[in-house]
Amino acid sequence: MLKKTAIAAALASAMLVPLSQAQADEYVLDTEGQHAFVQFKISHLGYSYILGSFEEFTGSFHYDPEDLEASEVEMEVQVNSLNTNHAERDRHLLSDDFLNAEEYPTATFTSTGFEPSGDNEGTLKGELTLHGQTQEIELPVTLLGEGEDPWGNYRAGFEGSTMLTLSDYDIDMSDFPEAMHELELYVTFEGIRQ
Repeated sequence: MLKKTAIAAALASAMLVPLSQAQADEYVLDTEGQHAFVQFKISHLGYSYILGSFEEFTGSFHYDPEDLEASEVEMEVQVNSLNTNHAERDRHLLSDDFLNAEEYPTATFTSTGFEPSGDNEGTLKGELTLHGQTQEIELPVTLLGEGEDPWGNYRAGFEGSTMLTLSDYDIDMSDFPEAMHELELYVTFEGIRQ
């Protein structure tokens, strides 16, 4: 009887270890402290660039340096929070000519895998839904750093960028120069471990 009890206790302890580790590597994006950004850059007629951002979004990620392939990210962006520092242009971009934010108020990203490629680098794969269309994308990412902050939290931060072809998301750019058919999506996120 004692032997069975000891085996049961050992099994219970073994099951609790992965559970505590899984909880330890969950991070929530620090949007409240303005330490996460969703930004973009697109050519303006081939002469210059328009820089913009989405100001309102939420998200979380799982990160364990001992098991990088298990990394996961989820984000939801409020499309109406677009800001290019030009109110008239923002209204046009949010109209049904482009993003149609009234019909498609959110954009989402859900990762489907992660492939480490070297020290502090890898490729995050996932599904990006924008303008009612879902496409698989690859986002090369870099770990910027991790550690304790002055307030007793543990943080980790990453950055990544990728090019998006707007026609893949049913956004018609045929009336514009070819240089405007793609945009660069740039994401920086710092998360607080829960």
